[in-house]
Amino acid sequence: MLFKNQLSHFVFLLVSLWAIAFIYGNYPSYLAGELWGVSTKSWLYIAIGSPIIHQIYVLVCWRLELYSQTISNSFGKKGFVYYKVGFAILILSRPITLTLLAISNANTFAINPYVGYLISIILFIPAVYLFYSVKKYFGMDRAFGIDHFEPEKAKSFPMVSKGIFKYTSNGMYVFGFFILWVPGFLFLSKAALLIALFNHVYIWIHYYYTEKPDMDFIYGLK
Repeated sequence: MLFKNQLSHFVFLLVSLWAIAFIYGNYPSYLAGELWGVSTKSWLYIAIGSPIIHQIYVLVCWRLELYSQTISNSFGKKGFVYYKVGFAILILSRPITLTLLAISNANTFAINPYVGYLISIILFIPAVYLFYSVKKYFGMDRAFGIDHFEPEKAKSFPMVSKGIFKYTSNGMYVFGFFILWVPGFLFLSKAALLIALFNHVYIWIHYYYTEKPDMDFIYGLK
């Protein structure tokens, strides 16, 4: 059950990595620059590795807990806390590594800087509203995936239709990931925009092939 529905996930990942390598191999501006003596190519690899490690971490933790309670059996109630720590570190690594990549590859995207600043603000506002809505209406533990640790309790969780969730049932993936586009537009970095695109598409791969099948199982939809 650990890798159920994951063939499409890994096919997408391999195709994406090939496409990214093809782009930077044929368009040198995607690898221009350096930061702290580290090449943009190295920062790009780090920024790609961050979402891959994060999503595979979540996949393994969720499936082990949902189908065999491996984490809870090993650590008791602290298991969810330990999982959250790992999740928090990995999800924060996404904007951090993208920002470092953007600085390393700055000024390679040829648009007016003020246009880049404006787009950054436009993207930043709904992302912040999303985080506010999650904290106020949805609950941080639900956002971390407590339903995988307490599936019976999760069945009684109410649907959330306040804040940004008035406009979409999946605000975290629609609006939350706007934050990852900000460094690329702020520093005018082609490489950061490319990896932001990868992040945003890749999270939907997680949704369709990990989260949605798990939700169907938890709530008895299939």
